[in-house]
Amino acid sequence: MSKDGSNCPSTIDCISTDRDSSLIEVMQHERLQRQHWPSSCLYVVATPIGNLADISQRALYVLQMVDAIACEDTRSTQVLLNAYSIHKPLIAAHQHNESAVAERLIELLAQGKRVALVSDAGAPAVSDPGSKVVAKVHEAGFKVCPIPGASAVITALMASGFTTDEKPSFAFAGFVPSKK
Repeated sequence: MSKDGSNCPSTIDCISTDRDSSLIEVMQHERLQRQHWPSSCLYVVATPIGNLADISQRALYVLQMVDAIACEDTRSTQVLLNAYSIHKPLIAAHQHNESAVAERLIELLAQGKRVALVSDAGAPAVSDPGSKVVAKVHEAGFKVCPIPGASAVITALMASGFTTDEKPSFAFAGFVPSKK
C-alpha cells in the first residue's frame, strides 16, 4: 500500500526487492546484454507518463548504455535519470530547436555514438517533439531503434471501454488543444 493509502504503487520505492524479483532482474539484464545494440543508432525511448515505475527494463538499459540523451526538457529527464542513478550528458531537443539538434545528433551518430531521444512523458514524436529529429536521422542514413513503453493514447484507450476489434470506434488525431 502506498503512502496515500491506495493499492497502486506511486514510486519506484514500492517495487518488491525480494530474492525472486532480484533473480528475475538479473536474468532480464543478462538477456538485454545479449541483444544486439547497434552503434551509430538513435534509440527513440518511451518514458513513463506519470509513474516512474512504469519504465521498461529495455528503456532503462538503453538509457544506461547510450553516450548521450536528447530530451524535450532536461529538468524532467534529469528527475527520471536520478531515480535510477543514470548519469549521461543531456541535450535539449524541443519543438523550437529540433532541426539544429538533429544536425548535432547526426554528428554524434557519425562518430559511432549511440544516442537516445526521449520526451517529458510518453513516446517521442507522438504528439511530442521528435519527429523532425527522427526524419533527419533516417535521411542521413542512420538507424533508428524504437524502445516502446507507456503511451497516453493507449492508456486512455485501455480505460475507455471503446472497442478496436469488432466495430472500431477509435481514431487518434492528436491531443485536444489546450485552452488559452
